[in-house]
Amino acid sequence: MVSPTGKMIQTGDFRTHYIEEGSGDPVILIHGGGAGADGVSNWTTCLPFFAARKRAIAVDLVGFGHSDKPDPAGFTYSQDARNAQLIAFIEALGLEKVSLVGNSMGGATSLGVAMQRPDLVENLVLMGSAGLSGEPNPALGAILGYDFTVEGMRRIIAALANPHFTATEEQVQYRYELSTQPATRAAYAATMKWVREHELAYPPEEIAKIKTRTLVVHGKDDLVVPVAQAYRFLELLENSSGYLIPNCRHWAMIEYPEIFSAVTLDFLDGYRRQTADSVTHGR
Repeated sequence: MVSPTGKMIQTGDFRTHYIEEGSGDPVILIHGGGAGADGVSNWTTCLPFFAARKRAIAVDLVGFGHSDKPDPAGFTYSQDARNAQLIAFIEALGLEKVSLVGNSMGGATSLGVAMQRPDLVENLVLMGSAGLSGEPNPALGAILGYDFTVEGMRRIIAALANPHFTATEEQVQYRYELSTQPATRAAYAATMKWVREHELAYPPEEIAKIKTRTLVVHGKDDLVVPVAQAYRFLELLENSSGYLIPNCRHWAMIEYPEIFSAVTLDFLDGYRRQTADSVTHGR
């Protein structure tokens, strides 16, 4: 897959890989937890839209993509580790305030940063976000039980995207080849083991403490994170609004990149317009 040249930056005890395009207000795009996920495979189609109006930065979570993969024997692939990584990443880039756009596990990570370091987060966009407890979901089987085969990768994509979406062979092969690298495979196994044992969930009362301006985007047909959880986020997050996409599952940024980018960017720019109007009118 064609992508901008990546960069590495030190984040605590390991290095984090990222790609970026554009200039202006920084927006960090955080991928989900499916095998083969990274900034390139998850955000390449959206990146030009974001880069036209923002400094768009797509990061690889620890153990994914081209970020370092610490040996699971001495490293715990927990949600706390990903939260700490993203905080360290923002600080390492010297950014004072960012907008976070997170899908699935990336949404849980965005929530974690907003809880721990609200001073760093100007806006929050949760897309098919993890972060709430729920009943065991059969669609997660393809992700949690990935068998590191091409057909296994196709099963993951089938669970994540709507039936009308057809992944290119390039997409399938990129994710498959990335997922089967030995260090990546070990990190993924450790990550999924932690998820099975702990869930990607926070106490609702802690989520409710977040006051950051938030947009909740969700596919109406999401099999991985049911749409009911989007409504629950809207109930818990005081300063939130929502946008549901029909005929869309868990991969809004890949299934409908133009729609997702337009909705998200209008939300982010709306904040800027409101701020400017407040200054102009002395509010």
